[in-house]
Amino acid sequence: MGLLTTVRKIKEKEKEMRILFLGLDNAGKTTVVKSIMKKDVNKISPTLGFTIDSFEHNGFTVNAWDVGGQRSIRPYWKNYFEKTEGIVWVVDSADRSRLHDCSEELKSVLSEQRLLGASLLILANKQDIDSAASLAEIAKGLDLESIWGHSWKIYACSAITGEGVMEGISWVVGDISGRIYMHV
Repeated sequence: MGLLTTVRKIKEKEKEMRILFLGLDNAGKTTVVKSIMKKDVNKISPTLGFTIDSFEHNGFTVNAWDVGGQRSIRPYWKNYFEKTEGIVWVVDSADRSRLHDCSEELKSVLSEQRLLGASLLILANKQDIDSAASLAEIAKGLDLESIWGHSWKIYACSAITGEGVMEGISWVVGDISGRIYMHV
C-alpha cells in the first residue's frame, strides 16, 4: 500500500476539511460564517486576527478559518495556508472602488505554493444592495479567467439574508471532497 493510498484512507475516515475565509476588510467574511452557522448576523465587529468555527455539511466536518482582512493583517494571512483545502474569497460587491485592490490581494494569495490546487469559491457578497456589481463585473474585475492551478466558481450572495451562501458552500465542499476523498 503506497503512502498516498494510506493518506487517502486516513482522510476518508476523518471526512474533515479546512477552508480559509479571506477577502478585504468589510467584505462580509464573518457575516458569511455566522450565516452558515445560523447565528445572529446583526452584530458583527471587525475580526482582529482569526476565529475558527466548525460545521457539518453533506457528511463532512468543515473547519472554517475566518481571518481578518485589514491591510495590517494581510501580511499574516500566509500563516494560515498550511493544510488548507479550500478558500472562500468574499468580495464586497457594493464597493467597486476597491475591486482592483481585491484582485491584487487574491492574485497574491493564489500565487502561494502551499495553496496550489486548493478549491476557490468567490462569494460576491452584498448582492442585496441596489448598487452591487454584477457577477460579470466582479469576474472581470478579479480577472478570474486567468486563474490556473485552482478549480473555482463564483456565486452571488447576501450574507445578511443568507441567499446564495449555502449554494456556494455546497459547491466548495463538493469540489474538495471530489479531489481529496476519492474512493481507493
